[in-house]
Amino acid sequence: MRLRSGDIIAEMAASPRLTLGGFLARFLLALVVVGATYNPTPYCYYAWVKSTGFDWRPTTAFAGVVLLIGWFICLRLTLRSMGGIGFLLANAFLAALYWLLASWRWLPFDDVAALSWLGMFSVATILAVGMSWTHWRRASIRGSV
Repeated sequence: MRLRSGDIIAEMAASPRLTLGGFLARFLLALVVVGATYNPTPYCYYAWVKSTGFDWRPTTAFAGVVLLIGWFICLRLTLRSMGGIGFLLANAFLAALYWLLASWRWLPFDDVAALSWLGMFSVATILAVGMSWTHWRRASIRGSV
């Protein structure tokens, strides 16, 4: 029996266990949403809109709405599973970690592109962990009972 992509997503969502593939799919979704919105290359929504002089056209508006839907899905799932405090703590953790690394001079201050990529992957990681948190929590509850 051959599964369609919708069947795979539904099966993944219904599964009480989080697999590596499930986490990577969530990370990929978050990375696409974050990276399509902004990255330090000319191939992102921000650079595209900026190149038009912020002149809103149907194509830029449509792409913006699609990105907003992606952000809404990722943020909603993350906030629903981690809560606002968990989301805040995840951001605080990474901010403190990067501050520590910066105090040791392990971050490339002069390379804005590298810092942008680091920020992009950090946001995608927080969203992916947040979207996966319910599965981890559910598994730990079942494991302790």
